[in-house]
Amino acid sequence: MTVAKEKLPLNALTILAALAFAWIAIAPSPASARPHARLHGSRAVAPKHAPPAVKKMIKAANHIRHKPYKWGGGHADWDSKGYDCSGSVSYVLHKAGYLDYPLTSGGFMDWGKKGANRWVNIWASKDHVYMVIAGLRWDTSYITDGDKTGPGWSELKRPSKGFKLRHPAGINN
Repeated sequence: MTVAKEKLPLNALTILAALAFAWIAIAPSPASARPHARLHGSRAVAPKHAPPAVKKMIKAANHIRHKPYKWGGGHADWDSKGYDCSGSVSYVLHKAGYLDYPLTSGGFMDWGKKGANRWVNIWASKDHVYMVIAGLRWDTSYITDGDKTGPGWSELKRPSKGFKLRHPAGINN
């Protein structure tokens, strides 16, 4: 429908302009601007535009997904028969070049930088740690990608009350 400017009162033009700007403001951003990995079966697939470190993290997590949960796993040796929460998060960060040695869940409470990051976020408490990489949660509990006995992926959020939010330094926000 085409509307001639001269036939509309000023109020109507103002309203139309406001609606147009509101649509632009709420329209979804292009997919290339959103860090959203996807699950292909039980494997995560990184967005093509993800930073190299994010792609390395996803590759590393895919490598150990569904290893058995093992308390202390991943702390004595990077390549372990099983991983606990902090061992699996440490492994992923190590493979991307962010950690030289594994941390406990409590150790992640002060690691990296405070607050949220667009690509990678770590939620840590003294008892548990998990991370979200490009929109997918990497965790040892509340897993939805099939096998629920060890580290894996989930598209669902989980309660974060009592956790500190951290992120690696050096990944563009």
